[in-house]
Amino acid sequence: MEHSVYLFDFDGTLVDSMPTWARQMTNILDKREVKYPDNIIEIITPLGTMGCLEYFRNELGMVFEDKDVLSEMMAFALPAYRDVIPFKEGVFDYLKRMKEAGHRLCVLTASPHITLDPCLERLGVFDMFENVWSCDDFNTTKADPEIYHMVAEKLGVEISDIVFFDDNINAIQTAKTAGTYTVGIFDETGKGFIKEMKETADLYFETLKNAEEVL
Repeated sequence: MEHSVYLFDFDGTLVDSMPTWARQMTNILDKREVKYPDNIIEIITPLGTMGCLEYFRNELGMVFEDKDVLSEMMAFALPAYRDVIPFKEGVFDYLKRMKEAGHRLCVLTASPHITLDPCLERLGVFDMFENVWSCDDFNTTKADPEIYHMVAEKLGVEISDIVFFDDNINAIQTAKTAGTYTVGIFDETGKGFIKEMKETADLYFETLKNAEEVL
């Protein structure tokens, strides 16, 4: 059966932003001298902005006002997303080819719209997507299988019609459990999980350069 919807993660999948995103998050913790696990980025990547704040509060014991931390995050990250962060290799051509092939393209990301939308607009692809969703739009995270069912319902398709692209092993595992076809994408921040990603995802690409259509 041909898949009708290509659903893309943003950070680390479409754009080379994970170093900026990771520094944004660890900067919050380091400034407050909060101890955190070595794999903190792997843990928090699927959680969405508010999910990250919940993790900082409930698991790491931080005490803060959401608005203060959110303000710090945006001050750190927004200039890079708005003005600097590039596509990952092969992404623009891949999106163009899949759009021309008749696939419905959507984004589902942990990033908030304040950084997500300006970046996609600057790169000239915002209008390629039928929907650009932040996890915040669903009040849950990519670590929750239900988010993929909510996406399918909004699109009016079966969940098995969705091809989900992500660089994070936890998100790939959750999306696969939910019933999507999964495509793992290499990112430097997840290089320790390449073997696991290849074993878990239905398909794996080092980059989207010369990647073929997923049917």
